[in-house]
Amino acid sequence: MANRSNKGAVSVLNKNMVIISSVVLFKKLRGNKKKWFLVKNMEEDNWEFPNTIVRKGESSARAALRMMGEKGGMTVQVLEEAGRAGGATTLKDKTYPLRHIYYLLREKSGAEGEAIGFEESSWFTYANAIRKLSKREQQMLRQAREELKAWEKRQEEKKEKKKK
Repeated sequence: MANRSNKGAVSVLNKNMVIISSVVLFKKLRGNKKKWFLVKNMEEDNWEFPNTIVRKGESSARAALRMMGEKGGMTVQVLEEAGRAGGATTLKDKTYPLRHIYYLLREKSGAEGEAIGFEESSWFTYANAIRKLSKREQQMLRQAREELKAWEKRQEEKKEKKKK
């Protein structure tokens, strides 16, 4: 997505930069198994992380929460920033810098059935998700998984401290 053309009305944010909030979302299954949420980009016929343009006056983390609530019908929690990437986008024949901010989120509760705001979406194991993503998004998934391991370790340490 380094050079992408947006034909719709997109607000150009601070310092003439378009900011995209991307969601690396997982849900915990029984045991310590996890599945990762991907959406199908119908224009390019590939799987990717859900993403949305950050609105003026909105934080990028809040944009991620908004999108997953509105489109995904899910209650989610932002755990950490998973990474950033840059690029450019063209709006009305003018090129602007583009900043992707990837957030690691966990599903707290989901909508029953499909996430109706996305044309096609699915939950994948890590191994299947990594095979479906572009190189850049594979790297973000790897980073998110490492952030998740560190977050889980901190949570365990907090529990141990409370026991003492």
